[in-house]
Amino acid sequence: MALPPQSTSSETITIGLLGAGNVGAQVAKTLVEERELISARVGTPVRLLGVAVRDPEAPRDWRIPGELLTTDAEALVDRSDLVIELIGGMEPASALIERALRRGAAVVTGNKALLASRGAALNAIAAETGALLRFEASVGGAIPILRPIEESLSGDRITKVMGIVNGTTNYVLDQMDTTGAAFDDALEEAQKLGYAEADPTADVAGLDAAAKAAILGTLAFHAPFSFDDVYCEGITEVTRDDIEAAAASGYVVKLLAIAEKHTRNQAPGVVLRVHPTLLPRTHPLASVRGAFNAVFVVAENAGELMFYGQGAGGRPTSSAIMGDVVAVARRLRTPVPEAPTISREVHLPPLPLDKATTQYYIDMEVADREGVIAEIARVLADHHVSIESMRQPGSVTVEGEVEDSDNGAKVQVVTHLATEKDLRETVEELRGLDVVKTVNSVLRVEVEK
Repeated sequence: MALPPQSTSSETITIGLLGAGNVGAQVAKTLVEERELISARVGTPVRLLGVAVRDPEAPRDWRIPGELLTTDAEALVDRSDLVIELIGGMEPASALIERALRRGAAVVTGNKALLASRGAALNAIAAETGALLRFEASVGGAIPILRPIEESLSGDRITKVMGIVNGTTNYVLDQMDTTGAAFDDALEEAQKLGYAEADPTADVAGLDAAAKAAILGTLAFHAPFSFDDVYCEGITEVTRDDIEAAAASGYVVKLLAIAEKHTRNQAPGVVLRVHPTLLPRTHPLASVRGAFNAVFVVAENAGELMFYGQGAGGRPTSSAIMGDVVAVARRLRTPVPEAPTISREVHLPPLPLDKATTQYYIDMEVADREGVIAEIARVLADHHVSIESMRQPGSVTVEGEVEDSDNGAKVQVVTHLATEKDLRETVEELRGLDVVKTVNSVLRVEVEK
C-alpha cells in the first residue's frame, strides 16, 4: 500500500508508527484525534504519516483510517522524523529501529525483550548518529519510572531497584493470598480477564520480569546489562502451602525484579535477579494488589521512593508511549545534546547470584524425634547461617487427617542474612540429612539491610 504524501512543511514533525495491536491502535487514535493538543504541547505541528501493519484488513480496537495503513515498514521509517516501534519481538523490530537510528530519526519503543538483548548496541548507534532513543513504556506500563531514574536521580547514587513489574504474576499471587486459590485456577482467571496471554510462559517463568530487570539495572547503574545477566526463577513452583505459611509468619509472596549494587568485601558490581520473594506485609510493595505494578528505589541521598500504577494494557502503555513521543518531539523542535543512557566513566560488571546477600525461607518435612532441631541448627551454623525464626506448624496431614507423629512433622525456618552461596550449600546439606524427609520449598526473603 502506498504511503500518504509527506508534509510540505519543514516544521512539521512526521511520525511513523510500526504495529497496530492493542497499544499501537490506541497510540494511533491519540495521534489522530488529539493531534491539535499534542502539537500544542510539542510547540510545533505533529503529524502521523503512516501505520505499518502486516494485514491492513485485520480487526483492531480502533479503526485506523485506511489512507494511513501501509505494509511497507521500511519506506515509512525512511520518511519519518520520529518512529514508534510497537511490533514487539526481535525481528523485524531490531532491523527497523537500527535503520531509523542510522539515518538520525528518533525512536520511541516499548520493546522490553529487544532492549534487554540489544539495548547497549542500539544506544551506541544512537550516540554515534545523534538520534534519540526513548523507551519509558518498556517497564511498568503507565508508571513513569525510567525518566525519574535516568534524569531526576542522575545526581544521586542508586543502590537498589526492586519492583513488581509483571501484572500477570502479581494477580496470580494476590489471588492465591487473598482468596486461597490454587495456582492453576488463579492463572486461568487472569487469562479470562485479559491479564495473561494464552501462552503465559513469559510471565509465569519470570522471563518478562527479567527483561525489565536488565533495563532497570542499565539505567540505575549506568552499565550495559542484558537479559543474560539476570538470574531468573518464575512462580510455577509456588504452592498454596507456601502462601499460607508466609501469611502465618507475616509475609506475602511477590515475584520481584531486583537490581542491587554490591561493594562489601568484593569488587563493585551489580546482582540482577528475578524470583518469588517473601516480603514483610509492612513493606510498601506488599500492598500492591491485582495486576498493578510498582517499583521501589533506594538512593543514598533521596532515600526510599516508590512508583505505583497500572502496569499493562493498551491505554496505560500508550500513555507512556505518548509521554516519550511528546518529550522526543520537543527535543526535535529545539535540539539539545542528548545525555548518554549508559555512562562510560564507571563500569559495574554483573555479579553472579552467589554474591547476593539475602535470607531464605525453608519448609521441611522432618522426622518427629528428639535431636532434629539441633541437627538442623548444626548444619546452618556450619555454613555461617543463623536462624531468625523457626515454626513447627503441626504434624503432616493427609486428606485433612493428622498422621501419626512417627511419620514426621513440619519445620519452617527463616534465616538471617547470608550469601546466596552459603544458603544454597546449607539447603543442599539439609536435603541429605537422615532426619529431613523432604525440603518442600525454598523461597528468598527480602528485608531492609
